[in-house]
Amino acid sequence: METSMSDQPPPSASSRLSRRRFLKATGVVTGAALAPSAFAGPLILGQGSPAELLNVACIGVGGMGASDLGSIASGRNVRIVALCDVDANRLGSAAAKHAGARTFSDWRRLFDELHADIDAVSVSTPDHMHAPIALAAMSLGKHVYCQKPIAHDLRECRAMARVAASQGVVTQMGTQIHSHGAYRTAVATLRSGVIGKVKEAHLWVSKSWGGPATGRPEAASEAPAHLDWDLWLGGAPARPFAPGYHPASWRGWKDFGCGTLGDMGCHIFDPVFGALGIGAPKSVVSRGPQHHAETFATDSDIRFVFPGTDQTAGDLPMRWTDGSAASRPDASRAQLPGGTSLPGAGSFLVGEEGVMVIPHWSAPVCYQDGEPKPVELVELPDRNHYHEWTDACRGEGQTTTPFSYSGPLTEAVLVGVVAGCFQGRELAWDSAEQSFGDEQADALVAGEYREGWQPKGL
Repeated sequence: METSMSDQPPPSASSRLSRRRFLKATGVVTGAALAPSAFAGPLILGQGSPAELLNVACIGVGGMGASDLGSIASGRNVRIVALCDVDANRLGSAAAKHAGARTFSDWRRLFDELHADIDAVSVSTPDHMHAPIALAAMSLGKHVYCQKPIAHDLRECRAMARVAASQGVVTQMGTQIHSHGAYRTAVATLRSGVIGKVKEAHLWVSKSWGGPATGRPEAASEAPAHLDWDLWLGGAPARPFAPGYHPASWRGWKDFGCGTLGDMGCHIFDPVFGALGIGAPKSVVSRGPQHHAETFATDSDIRFVFPGTDQTAGDLPMRWTDGSAASRPDASRAQLPGGTSLPGAGSFLVGEEGVMVIPHWSAPVCYQDGEPKPVELVELPDRNHYHEWTDACRGEGQTTTPFSYSGPLTEAVLVGVVAGCFQGRELAWDSAEQSFGDEQADALVAGEYREGWQPKGL
């Protein structure tokens, strides 16, 4: 579940950056080529008129899906025409707020019956069904808003960007913090060169989406009457229903989620990718506990190396940690003043001329040699991530996390997820070939689907 905006700490009264340098940096961000060529596609804008109605179908309308639905429905000239959820209770709650929208438990039936009546689709299901639903929608020429991560495995991730480009549809990954003023400010400020070329990056979150090491919970006799368990499983391997999966604990299970890194990494990698223009990592190794047979470990420590860019001092080493206090980053690398501690989640980047700390949801702060670094910060305002997508679908503006950008970001996250299965084994990642050159690791590049659930576009 995403953190709500009301729960976030207020932006810190950090340093200030000159407006001229800041605006110049913002322009650099806008024009940056952030995605590697394997993901690159044409800049796609919506084909309609800004005055036209956008007819949207929302798939997954409980939990985060309920929040997505409400935010999308509040866009200009948006009409919710269809709702879909495998949980009848959640579907009923959503339908009560959107009179006139048709309801479905099976998204395939929705597409069969209403494909001519919808322009765009939001996908807010568990991770394992993101790509199958989104690929089917895009193959029908529908614009797509998809929660993060946009895919459950690396092959799906590449297909999402490829199909989006070939179909010419407007896409957006559901990393709402990307449009928050704190992250936008951090990206532009960092690109202005306030800490010089970046030498290393450290990213972390204290939460954990691990699962039980013992494996599957004891199966219940049957799923509750309001839940279609077979549709909830979708393309995942069949297993008996148990209360431990739905509605929220699925993230810790390999068949359904991508663990803490797959969830929170898509948020916290984002400003680092946006500012530094990095793409796929060249190598990765896990120094934390190995994931279990069916679930993710409750802690992780993943070390990446990314090819350098014009914003880095050569290749960029990057460390991701999550879970307990033992998995927190090495604060001694952050050049913090005495009595200052790192936030519970975020990143810090070590440059040639200081360090920038980017808290999750708060404004960036800079330090150098144990002292605050005086930087004049001109803060950028929040944008509405959902309306950015709905407006672009109607031909007004463009999105900032299209699959051409969020595909490479998700790829890096998923490379780390694979590495967590092989403690201490350094893996080289060939993004062009989609291969680790390691038989066991390569077996995890692409998943398998139950008969009848093979996604389109793979």
